[in-house]
Amino acid sequence: MTDTRSPMLELLSGFISELREAGLPVSLTENLDAMEAITHIPIEDRDAFKYALAATLVKNHAHWRAFETVFEVYFSLRGGHHAIGDDTDDLAQLLDDMEGEGDQGNEGEGMGRGGGGGDALTPEELAELLYQALMQGNDALLRAIARQAVRRFAGMEPGRPVGGTYYLYRTLRNLDLDAVLDKLMQQTRDKAEDQGNPLSPLEERLEEDEFRIRIESLKKEIEAEIRRRLVADRGVEAMARTLRKPLPEDIDFMHASREEMVGLRKALYPLTRRLAVRLARKRRHGRKGPLDFRSTVRHSLSYGGVPAEPKFRYPRPHKPEIFVVADISGSVAAFARFTLMLVYAISHQFSKVRAFVFIDGVDEVTSFFEGVEDVTEAVHRVNTEADVVWVDGHSDYGHAFEAFWEKYGKEIGPKTTVMILGDARNNYHASQSWVVKEMQHRARHVYWLNPEPRSYWDTGDSIVGEYATFCDGTFECRNLRQLEKFVDHLA
Repeated sequence: MTDTRSPMLELLSGFISELREAGLPVSLTENLDAMEAITHIPIEDRDAFKYALAATLVKNHAHWRAFETVFEVYFSLRGGHHAIGDDTDDLAQLLDDMEGEGDQGNEGEGMGRGGGGGDALTPEELAELLYQALMQGNDALLRAIARQAVRRFAGMEPGRPVGGTYYLYRTLRNLDLDAVLDKLMQQTRDKAEDQGNPLSPLEERLEEDEFRIRIESLKKEIEAEIRRRLVADRGVEAMARTLRKPLPEDIDFMHASREEMVGLRKALYPLTRRLAVRLARKRRHGRKGPLDFRSTVRHSLSYGGVPAEPKFRYPRPHKPEIFVVADISGSVAAFARFTLMLVYAISHQFSKVRAFVFIDGVDEVTSFFEGVEDVTEAVHRVNTEADVVWVDGHSDYGHAFEAFWEKYGKEIGPKTTVMILGDARNNYHASQSWVVKEMQHRARHVYWLNPEPRSYWDTGDSIVGEYATFCDGTFECRNLRQLEKFVDHLA
């Protein structure tokens, strides 16, 4: 191993450690595969290097964004010219090169006017240069403008504890890319009309899409330049911790942002397929049953009467009947929503699924899911149409459980598994835990799924411990990863 490779392998080791910290499952074998892969590609080819690592380390498309963020931090361009406060002017050098090329004609002269380099350009001249670069799709010039824009507008200072999003906002606000796009489209329309060939709606849409792609490329380059400067100032490990975001399966249901909710929904569908296959396989290849003596003797004839291949009576796979009883009050609504979506998405793995929701009253919503292809629509109906308010719409587990037992308790049988979803924060009402005790006596299993961290249980008005006494299992289910483990256990 050469000396040039050794620092790279050290950096790669830190990179893989950060991937694991971010939640990506990277095994030792995959680590060795990645190290072997980079010995077969030119390291100076950054794209090839990036995708070689991705091919060996990323197994789930939902993890790509986390991988890309960590990669851009650990393998960002390095050197003093990326440090905050650096005065290197790439734009000046590029403009000088373009003015020196005689074959550029008037176009090159127009882009190079202003003289004296990027720092000498007025804001109006820089805006004009940006306009020309976007119009012509000049990637080299856009990269130089991105660096100049960050130096000029971001206001970055060494050691300042400000995140990259703030610097990105300041830079983009000063560039006013929406106005630039309008100007580009107007120029394109005018040019087409001058040639006597006005743009059709389709042509105009295609032109706009092309300009938007170029603008997005510019934004990514600005973001990358900000990240490079922050890495140079704060160090790789510190920036990796700052930019680290949870994977979709690790996002907390109760604190997810709107954008994270979208990611959760996207991650839910491949999870349901994976779980369905796993549950079916688990039932198909479960434990062997008792020895089948007659079959063993019959097959022993081919071995001269020696019972060399014992045969067993495989148990018939059991599909549980599921009753989901979910609290849909504001604090845990997102958790109930995703659990209902998951259970119904794999409902063919159960003999029957019935759904009940409550706040201080209770209502059965099984019919909302029948014959519906998109479970999301059914969940929306649950949130808008279910009759779950008895008095004031604040959680009252005791009254809701009593009403449930009075209406539906007789329908729970020895094949029924009851799943209760909620944080058991009862607003200091009576618990009526005897209902859960009666459920346990009548049902096959009673499980409680709580979206709060275990350390919060039985604090304040939480009485989950009182209910847990009569449950076969109480599970912390704050994210999709924990929910997946429970459903696997359920089978």
